[in-house]
Amino acid sequence: MTQPRRYGSPVRVLVTEDEREMALLLKTALQEAGYAVDVVHTGERAVDAIADTYYDAIVLDVMLPGLNGFETCRRIRGRGIGAPILMLTARAGVGDRISGLDAGADDYLPKPFSLEELLARVRALL
Repeated sequence: MTQPRRYGSPVRVLVTEDEREMALLLKTALQEAGYAVDVVHTGERAVDAIADTYYDAIVLDVMLPGLNGFETCRRIRGRGIGAPILMLTARAGVGDRISGLDAGADDYLPKPFSLEELLARVRALL
């Protein structure tokens, strides 16, 4: 299990997004809001990243190659990681939102979304 961040260190956010342009947009917006951001592009890498680094929040795309976001979320929760998870996806149906929340996500934001809303949701989760 990773160690919690020390007092005074920046809030760390892990972004898991396979679309490079969207990943860069999210990283830039979160960094401009003052967060330290790491980006990975697959669910497998997200599960590995949380084993190595403490994250205060996780932004997780659902439609990932290989391990999808729902299973990635389940595996993160299965490791005892309690950091809030915000799922992002183009799959905005009620059933998809329920699946995300049942997998362990704390919030679910369908694409397209406003960056201001995403930042507000991250603040609320923290």
